[in-house]
Amino acid sequence: MRLLLLCLFLLLPAQAGWAQNIVKPGIDVLVTERLALVQGKRIGLITNHSGVDSQLRRSIDVLRAAKGVQLVALFSPEHGIAGQAQAGEKVASTIDAQSGLQVHSLYGENREPTAEMLAGIDTMVFDLQDAGARYYTYPSTLMSVLRAAAREKIRVIVLDRPNPLGGVTVEGPLLDPAYRSFVGTFAMPVRHGMTIGELARMFAAEEALDVDLIVVPMQGWRRSMAYRSTGLAWVPPSPNLPTPESAMLYPGTALLEGTNISEGRGTANPFEQIGAPFIDGALLSDQLNRLALPGVRFRPASFTPTASKFSGQNCHGVMVHVTDSHAFQPVLTGVALVHMLQSLYPNDFHFIDGSPPFFDKLAGTATLRTAIIAGHSAPQIAAGWREDVARFRKLRRPYLLYR
Repeated sequence: MRLLLLCLFLLLPAQAGWAQNIVKPGIDVLVTERLALVQGKRIGLITNHSGVDSQLRRSIDVLRAAKGVQLVALFSPEHGIAGQAQAGEKVASTIDAQSGLQVHSLYGENREPTAEMLAGIDTMVFDLQDAGARYYTYPSTLMSVLRAAAREKIRVIVLDRPNPLGGVTVEGPLLDPAYRSFVGTFAMPVRHGMTIGELARMFAAEEALDVDLIVVPMQGWRRSMAYRSTGLAWVPPSPNLPTPESAMLYPGTALLEGTNISEGRGTANPFEQIGAPFIDGALLSDQLNRLALPGVRFRPASFTPTASKFSGQNCHGVMVHVTDSHAFQPVLTGVALVHMLQSLYPNDFHFIDGSPPFFDKLAGTATLRTAIIAGHSAPQIAAGWREDVARFRKLRRPYLLYR
């Protein structure tokens, strides 16, 4: 009996989701095994609140305390150094209160480091938690840093972190070069299945950037890992991705940003629930569940956003529940949501106007929107991107670090 209780006790932390330090992110590996890469160097660090080691110490503070490392400047992406700014909100350069270091904003007047910002720096270190979707701005910031470093002949070291969506599944249409923007900087599917370090290798090679790039890989990460299996605490990379579940849904439900439907911003469950005042949540959830989409179920939900679309108005819609993270296909699910809303509410639902429409910027193509309007089902639309996915899988293969 005592042996049984002991075994149950030893298993309990893993079952309860307590951190087991299964995965060591790049910052841990750098300071314990590869510190020579940054010793004697004048370092510029691209980071924010998501740049922490496995013990939740800021990478800023870890590098400042490391022997022989001179951290001279910080660079922040969208959402700022503290991760508090909302999506699309311009961020001013500032001073980091704890370290006293200058923070150069790369989401304000400049989105690429200038020669003045890089003066006196010989190594740029990149440490940000990515979301795993093409339409997230951290990969765009990475691309900008690589370009600036190539121009100024500065080494770039990328400290790798898990892709919260895993590294196996690839999903969605390829970005059409005509739709390149800061929410789509490279021709890859919506769900690319690569880590930020792998993206760096691909960007540098495929964009023919003459940059001295080093990626410090993680230890213990496997491509099939869901984020909660890593043993690492989830630090939201932005204000509206509060949980790994919201990140898993983001590549799909973020498509609603290009429509007049609330994607849950201004609530406690952004990207996990969608709705509008004119929707019948029970009807929508019933119709979506009839589709039997892999790894997901829907239930009626009502909410009142405090910001963004329908602020202060009672909305009805669905809560999206992932039942099997390995089978779940977020982009397929997002397309099914938009298609069903278009079918059920043709007089109320609409895509937001723009040149191009924001939905097309997110999708990376106009064909997704036009296919939905034409009445094509989600599986029919998904069949159209299979060739894109196969081509991208072949392209990305040489850059993968974890097999």
